[in-house]
Amino acid sequence: MSLLALLDDHSIPITDIAAWLDALGHAERVRSLRGLDRKRQRALYTRASLAPALTLDHFAPKARSDRAEVRHGGRNTLPVPAAFRDFEKRFCRPTDGSARLFGYNEGASVKWFGPGYFVAKYTEGNPVWASRGEVVIDYYEVPDGPVADTWPRVVPNTEGLQRFVFHKTRDFMRRVSAHVSVGAAYRGERSLDHYFVLCRDDEA
Repeated sequence: MSLLALLDDHSIPITDIAAWLDALGHAERVRSLRGLDRKRQRALYTRASLAPALTLDHFAPKARSDRAEVRHGGRNTLPVPAAFRDFEKRFCRPTDGSARLFGYNEGASVKWFGPGYFVAKYTEGNPVWASRGEVVIDYYEVPDGPVADTWPRVVPNTEGLQRFVFHKTRDFMRRVSAHVSVGAAYRGERSLDHYFVLCRDDEA
């Protein structure tokens, strides 16, 4: 059975989808996720509301040292050229021990729109946000401390062309499986009805 078939059968619970993904190797997992169009990604985001709670450890496991880069391969549904739909979100833990992560977007769009820095944090305490996912990737904020040594210079999302992509946006994240999460994009408090899937690369 394929991931498409699993999503198209609405009787299949998110736990079965998670088990199917967990049984794959990293390359197969990424290949399956890249086959999801917006309809299927939307369905996955909806189904993931019943998944176990997502934690920041999913994006940057505690076993990794502070400022160590953790890569998540992604595929979005934005109406952009195909080369811009595959990307990575890269995360690291801050050195201050706070319950948040620093990160940016890596891919073909970086040279055009900039790195799109963000801060990932829990939505707990905001009932509206919490209904969208346990973790928010917040582009209103950028790292205020050291990041991974290899990352580009930290710049605000009001700078350059990236203000048209990242400024005033947030992504709300839900857990799918041990390595996979799914996000919904918002500008301000308005849903853009665009989604993306991420897959943590433990081999990188």
